[in-house]
Amino acid sequence: MPPTTEQGWLPSELPELHHDLLALCALRVGETSVDWSLLARTCQTAAGIEAVLGGDLPEQSSASRKSLPVLRSALPRLAEARDRVSAELEAAERAGARIVTVLDEAYPANLRLVPDLPPFLFFLGRLSARDGRSVAVVGTRRATEDGMRRAARMTRGLVEADVVIYSGLAKGIDTAAHRTTLQGGGRTVAVMGTGIAAKVYPAENRGLSRAIVEGGGALFSQFWPTSPPARWTFPRRNVVTSGSTLGSVVIEASSTSGAKLQAKFAANHHKQVFLLRSLATSEPWAAKMLAEHRAVEVAELEDVLSRLGSATQAQQAGQQRLQLALADL
Repeated sequence: MPPTTEQGWLPSELPELHHDLLALCALRVGETSVDWSLLARTCQTAAGIEAVLGGDLPEQSSASRKSLPVLRSALPRLAEARDRVSAELEAAERAGARIVTVLDEAYPANLRLVPDLPPFLFFLGRLSARDGRSVAVVGTRRATEDGMRRAARMTRGLVEADVVIYSGLAKGIDTAAHRTTLQGGGRTVAVMGTGIAAKVYPAENRGLSRAIVEGGGALFSQFWPTSPPARWTFPRRNVVTSGSTLGSVVIEASSTSGAKLQAKFAANHHKQVFLLRSLATSEPWAAKMLAEHRAVEVAELEDVLSRLGSATQAQQAGQQRLQLALADL
């Protein structure tokens, strides 16, 4: 079995095999790196990491064919990559963060099941097996008063049903979801669009981020700890928010909203996509998803709860995926 720890690793105690994985992620040729999701799929075992360090990408895919010349060109710079990793781990340690990787059984079970999973997560707070039964509640930053009320009402019902709430720590609907969960005594996870040691974005939610950790929740980041916010980081954040949950409830979202993108990711992940009836009647993109049977219209809480599995089922599915990776040795 791969190394494991229930609550991830302190950066200063990270085993050598995990260092190897992070060093592979840090390899670059100019501005190009090996596809991180490809590394996450390939490097869930010691044998997989050994193969990649030897200049091979066993996966037969277009991503592998594209990344192979990058890998082989970058491997001579492995020492530089290890220096980068050491600096980032030191930053994470100073921030009080921990790390979990695809080598660990504690890696979030739902996230392990999606093809574009990240190779690692830095986090503040705690991991929890309860997260297997989780839902993302997301929506626009420019929420209406009705949207904020709908987000709070949906979140309260989910929390009362012992569902863990994920969201993106953004203004508007995300903030309402996190705050309502805390008020109801539930667990909430904020998936960040920045590094775990960078300043919280938006700045107005720094206090909320502290309250999430102090309230038994967690902050997740798939980026290097010192990474600042950038245009590309927030769409990537949506991948983890979708992948870590059983489904996404979209409260309000225009055709240009990141929440619409999250709905697309969730559908591609074969997760449940829940669209409030008010959204479905006001946004053509939402009506189109329903017409294509890629989403479910939600009129009441039971429309969501009746389609969720259990945390135990999620854990079993994640472990089965890890066992498949081990069986491929």
